[in-house]
Amino acid sequence: QVQLVESGGGLVQPGGSLRLSCAASRATLDYYTIGWFRQAPGKKREGVSCIGSHDGSTSYADSVKGRFTISRDNAKNTVYLQMNSLKPEDTAVYYCAATNYYCAAYVSPNEYDYWGQGTQVTVSS
Repeated sequence: QVQLVESGGGLVQPGGSLRLSCAASRATLDYYTIGWFRQAPGKKREGVSCIGSHDGSTSYADSVKGRFTISRDNAKNTVYLQMNSLKPEDTAVYYCAATNYYCAAYVSPNEYDYWGQGTQVTVSS
C-alpha cells in the first residue's frame, strides 16, 4: 500500500513560483508512474504532469508546458513539481498519485491507484 503526502502549496502572486512535493512511504516511488493532477472548484480533476517509472519519462498538459517541471529524487523517495510563471487559472487543489500504468498527461485519474490528500495552490494578487 503506497501512502503519498503532498506539501508546498500556498498563496502566490501571478508570475510567481511554487514547488510541490510528493513524498511516499511504504513503497519505492521509482517503481510507479507518479502523476500530478489538479481540481478547481466546479471542475473535473485534470492531469497536469507525470513521470514514468524507472526511465523517468515525463509528460505535461499543454496548459503547463514550458512553465512546470516534474522531477524525482530517488534518495528522498519524493517527486517534485516546480511551477513557474503561475497564472490565476492554475489555482486548484493539487494531488499526486501513483499507478503502474504508463506515463501520459492525458491518462484518466481512474487509472491511478493511490492518491495523496491534496495541497491548495492559490494564484492571486
